[in-house]
Amino acid sequence: MQSTAVIIAAGLGTRMKSALPKAAHKIAGRPMLAHIIAAAAQVFERIVVVIGPDMPALAKLAAPHEVVVQHERLGTAHATRMAESCFGEGPVAVFYADNPLVSAATMRALKARLEAGDAGLVLLGMTPPEPGKYGRLVTEGGYVTRIVEYADADEAERAIGFCNAGGLIARGTDMRDWLAEVGNDNAKGEYYLTDIVAIARGQGINVAALEAPYAECMGVNSRAELAQAEAVFQTRARAAAMADGVGMQAPETVFLAADTVLGEDVLIGPHVVFGPGVVVERGVEIKAFSHLEGCVVRAGAVIGPYARLRPGADVGEDAHVGNFVELKAATLGKGAKANHLTYIGDAEIGAGSNIGAGTITCNYDGKAKHKTIIGEKAFIGSNTALVAPVRVGAGALVGAGSVITKDVPDGALAVARGRQVTKAR
Repeated sequence: MQSTAVIIAAGLGTRMKSALPKAAHKIAGRPMLAHIIAAAAQVFERIVVVIGPDMPALAKLAAPHEVVVQHERLGTAHATRMAESCFGEGPVAVFYADNPLVSAATMRALKARLEAGDAGLVLLGMTPPEPGKYGRLVTEGGYVTRIVEYADADEAERAIGFCNAGGLIARGTDMRDWLAEVGNDNAKGEYYLTDIVAIARGQGINVAALEAPYAECMGVNSRAELAQAEAVFQTRARAAAMADGVGMQAPETVFLAADTVLGEDVLIGPHVVFGPGVVVERGVEIKAFSHLEGCVVRAGAVIGPYARLRPGADVGEDAHVGNFVELKAATLGKGAKANHLTYIGDAEIGAGSNIGAGTITCNYDGKAKHKTIIGEKAFIGSNTALVAPVRVGAGALVGAGSVITKDVPDGALAVARGRQVTKAR
């Protein structure tokens, strides 16, 4: 039977004080909604995202998964009910986009706990270091008897450390029946999903709880909590990278994106930042204060310090990109070097070429971008401006301080600068 994950993402993010929907705020360069979808997609066959009205950005983020709209924000049970037509008879799990760090492993364990057969409803629980105002899970004989909200809890119940983390799973037929019975007789007049615990218990159905790490279950409702979740993600990602053979001199200063791919024996210096879309092959060294985004770095290359690789950069094997060098939509061939103070944009640099300090590919004429092509083993002298579109042939040499506006043939010497004039004083 098909399994379904319902992800509730209708929150406005009022406490974020932002025009963005809450679920669109990013952790490690990836929107919170995308984090929870990525995990759920590894476990569940069908994903349905519940958004609020006028949230086209979230609908786009959810694609290609199904999207339903909660036109009135009447509570979590009401939001879940919006996806009811997507329920099958198989397992239906409910997660929240503002709990973005729940892992696929935890989701898988939640599903397996339901499939064990002794409980018809399984809740996701946690033991936070500071339980605060989380709802407490009251258990007896290994099963949950009720959820007590902090405001309604007595002193003994508030002393319970096991708390409701929000996620849950049940069979689709049960979920549909229980949602139909949830009422809104409460102070806010809302339909709460947690009410299905009492409904299930009233039918003699066991309710179990699966404990997950607090770091996975923490909610994000403010900018401060977003920063805390970022810190949790980064700690987890750094540890995973180092376990896979990546060296970090100062791990706490390195920031990874959710999709960063690092090969074995990569060495990362202090204060390196990875934006989305970076692949680094084995044996690469990335020196301090470098910033990489949307690029590929091939095996054995050396990057930095203070280098910037922008989207579309492709650094070849054993190539060098040095201090204060910026690459954008450019390919640097095997063994090529651009070691100092250089901008290379919309360019192809051949293997073994040397790009001197202060070189600029002048790729934009105010209306369109143009390409610079440099052949293998060419030598570009310092402080050269290459005015694209232009081609410098293999083995060619360009004199320092030149402004190159015409193609340079293979093996030729090009010098394009004013003649020096020296006069007696």
